[in-house]
Amino acid sequence: MKKNNIIKKNIYIGISVVVLIILSLSSMKIGSIDITLKELLVGIFTNNGGETWDIIRDLRMPRVITAILVGSSLAVSGVLLQAVIRNPLAEPSITGISSGASLFSVVVMVFLPSLTSYRYLFGFLGGILACIVVYSLAFKNTLSPIRIVLTGIAVNAMLGGIISITTIFNGNNASSVQMWLTGSLVAVTWKDVFPLLAYTIIGLICAFILSRTCNVIVLGDKNSKGLGFNADKTRIIISLVAVFLAGVSTSVAGIISFVGLVVPHICRIIIGSNHRYLIPFSCTLGAILLLIADTLGRTIAKPYEIPVGIVMAILGAPFFLYLLRKSNV
Repeated sequence: MKKNNIIKKNIYIGISVVVLIILSLSSMKIGSIDITLKELLVGIFTNNGGETWDIIRDLRMPRVITAILVGSSLAVSGVLLQAVIRNPLAEPSITGISSGASLFSVVVMVFLPSLTSYRYLFGFLGGILACIVVYSLAFKNTLSPIRIVLTGIAVNAMLGGIISITTIFNGNNASSVQMWLTGSLVAVTWKDVFPLLAYTIIGLICAFILSRTCNVIVLGDKNSKGLGFNADKTRIIISLVAVFLAGVSTSVAGIISFVGLVVPHICRIIIGSNHRYLIPFSCTLGAILLLIADTLGRTIAKPYEIPVGIVMAILGAPFFLYLLRKSNV
């Protein structure tokens, strides 16, 4: 029975990978200018020049790859945060990580444009500081889920105000920064993809390595110590990986909410709570969800585009309210 259950979980993960590949090709195929499947395959595997090739290689491929990387990172970050806090409502945007990463990224874009190539590092640092502030303010004998949510909302509002003030100093480029803040992939290029790919791979590998540790930490501090784990040290390490994934993604795509909330819960329903399978499944399902959201955003009202962050907010907010009502907090 146990072996059959493992096979079943691996099948789910395999199916999600196949679905992701199909959706990736479909997303590159459709848009303001539709491309045939033959043109798409030729554009991917050959260098024949022309307008179609430019659309595929320079516009759609970087955007699709970025959506996959960001979706995977945010979903896995949500899984890790929920394991650390043992809180079903934990998610990068709710815990203030995304706002902190965005603030530091905006400061770099506005005041230190020569350091733009280091915005991934600044996003990581901003996420860490915001996370520390939220957890410190929310802690009162223990970390209550409702206190984390309310503190996160307050910190997000405060950081959002600071971000808005900061964008004013950007003058004529304020609109482009504001568009980025809504969670937009419209301006993504290959220069964004390659560093993001490297950092995402590092973060996901660390998350996969920590999967067994996550299974222990969710049992509580006493059980973790009984199994030989330093609960505090383990919690810090897992949190750093979660913040790294969310901070790096936010520095490229802006604030995209609810991916780290919705995906882990769906995955737990389908595949269970074993992080050995939950993390890879959340990785692929997060990529699928964000890819669908971005594709909808750029096609549902074409030739206009709806930023992927707005699409995810519309889809994720009702799910968050459902979880809030359902949870005993």
